[in-house]
Amino acid sequence: MRRKLSIFIGVLCLLVARSVHAQTTGETGPEANPGRPTVSTPATLTPVGYLQFENGLLYAEQSPEFSTRTGLNQVTKLAVSSRLQALLLIEPLVHSQTEGSTENHVGEVFLGVQGVLLPGERRRPTVSVSYIYRLHASPAPEIDIGTFHQSAIVLVSDDLLGFHFDWNGIASEQGDSQVRRAQFGQTLSVSHPVGRFTVSGEIWHFSQPLTGGNAVGNLWAASYPVRKNLVLDAGFDHGLTSTSTQWEGFAGFTYLLPHRLWRERH
Repeated sequence: MRRKLSIFIGVLCLLVARSVHAQTTGETGPEANPGRPTVSTPATLTPVGYLQFENGLLYAEQSPEFSTRTGLNQVTKLAVSSRLQALLLIEPLVHSQTEGSTENHVGEVFLGVQGVLLPGERRRPTVSVSYIYRLHASPAPEIDIGTFHQSAIVLVSDDLLGFHFDWNGIASEQGDSQVRRAQFGQTLSVSHPVGRFTVSGEIWHFSQPLTGGNAVGNLWAASYPVRKNLVLDAGFDHGLTSTSTQWEGFAGFTYLLPHRLWRERH
C-alpha cells in the first residue's frame, strides 16, 4: 500500500517537473503563497491583484464510501486588497471504485471569501476569517471529511523559532435530504525549511455528524519552489480512526500568474 502511494507521488512529481522551466536566477516579481498541500489554509493572503492557481491530484483508498478515489482539484485565488481575497474551489473530475463498480463524476464547486482581521506584525500572528458556499453538489463519493453546504473558518498563522504554524478552526453545515447537522474541525500544520525544500507535518480532526464518528489524520508533505511564483508539492496522509480514509497520496503545484490584473495605486 505504501509502495503504491510512493510510486504515485513520484510519477506525479516527474510529470509536473517536466512541464516547467529550469529555475532562474535574479528573479523579480511577486511570490506565490501556497495554500496546499496541507489541510490547513494560511491566514495570509496572496499578492494583491495577481491570480494564483493551486492544482493537484489526490489518490485515496480504504474509506467508508469507496475502495479507491482519484480526483483532480483546483483552487483559484485573487486578493482584491491587502485585507480581502476571493476563492473558487473546483474538483473537475472524480474517478472512484466501490464494491466492483467504477464511476466518473464532475466534482463539487465552491465559492468563498477570506478577510484579514489582524495583520501579522513582529510577534503578533495573522488572524483571518473565511466563508465558503457550495455552488454545485456532486454524487461522487467523498473522503472522510465529507462535504458541506457552507463553512466558516477562523485562520491563524505565525512564525516561531524558525517554524511556521497554520491553525484552522472550522464550523460547517452538513446534511442530506432529511437532516442538517453542524460539523466542527481543527487543523494544525507546522512547517520548517530544509535546504530549498519546506517540510510540513500536520494533525487534523473533523467530526462526522451524520454518522456519529470522528475523522482524524496525520499528514506529511514537502514543497519545492522552482521559481518564486511556482511551487511543487507532494505528500501523504494516514487516517487514524476506523471511519477515516486510511491512505491518501497527493501531488501538485501552485502557480502565481506574474502579471497584475490592474495597475497598482500610488
